[in-house]
Amino acid sequence: MNRMHRIKDWPEGDRPREKLLQRGAEALSDAELLALILRTGDAGSKTSAVDQGRLLLHQFNNLPQLARATTTELCTISGIGPAKSAELHAVFELARRLSDHSLQPGSVFTSADAVFQRYRNRFLNHNKEVFLALLLDAKNRLIKDIRISEGSLTASIVHPREVFSAVVRESAASVLFVHNHPSGDPSPSPEDIAITKRLHEAGTILGVRVLDHIIIGRDSYISLADKGHL
Repeated sequence: MNRMHRIKDWPEGDRPREKLLQRGAEALSDAELLALILRTGDAGSKTSAVDQGRLLLHQFNNLPQLARATTTELCTISGIGPAKSAELHAVFELARRLSDHSLQPGSVFTSADAVFQRYRNRFLNHNKEVFLALLLDAKNRLIKDIRISEGSLTASIVHPREVFSAVVRESAASVLFVHNHPSGDPSPSPEDIAITKRLHEAGTILGVRVLDHIIIGRDSYISLADKGHL
């Protein structure tokens, strides 16, 4: 075995752990950060943990797509088994929960962009569409967010009865709807537009303002209110 493939045999200044301790985590590349999670490379191909991190990024194109990879997909990479797959999933889930930590009751939403910035990381590791209702008080402060459904949007999955029962129960003055497009393209489908109109009509009957329906893609979003669908 070529010992120089082992990170501990590298010059100290090149080792990810030592570099992090000396210069901070921001000094490390994505591959080096992944190497600290993986800890070991692939003995069969004589690659280091950093090499394996680079291979993961190359295989899945970027970190968001890597975060959405399934265990089966990860285990197709040489040297990645169930244990390393579980470690990667755990790290990405911690990152998602950390991003959610700022979404506390009382957060004020004043624009579609504010919703996008707060919720974009929530959807990083989702391969399915997830539909959320953000319940707001009279000053647009968050009361709570509720997951309404998971899966491709249809009238049977997102029904006004289920949506507005939660709105009424929490005495919300208004509601924002948010869902993701795992493809990364936030362009609304005909189903997105149809459901938005049905929910808006139901809100009008119940006296609850439907402020917007925001579709979140990989790096951008679309506000259906801005597009004139509300």
